[in-house]
Amino acid sequence: MKKKVTNCESCVNFVYDEELGCEVCMVNLDEDEYLRYMESSFDSCPYYQLYDEYKTVRRQN
Repeated sequence: MKKKVTNCESCVNFVYDEELGCEVCMVNLDEDEYLRYMESSFDSCPYYQLYDEYKTVRRQN
């Protein structure tokens, strides 16, 4: 099965959960939001924040 590429993979809220053994979204989605996500029609997530590890470095320079 091919893994879908989504914005989630570059989001700050998408983290690895050791108990579950997989990556999960840390935002508590309501039922409608979760349904849209599962149907892959969640194109513009209102909770998406780009994970940018170099953001702090750019501010220092």
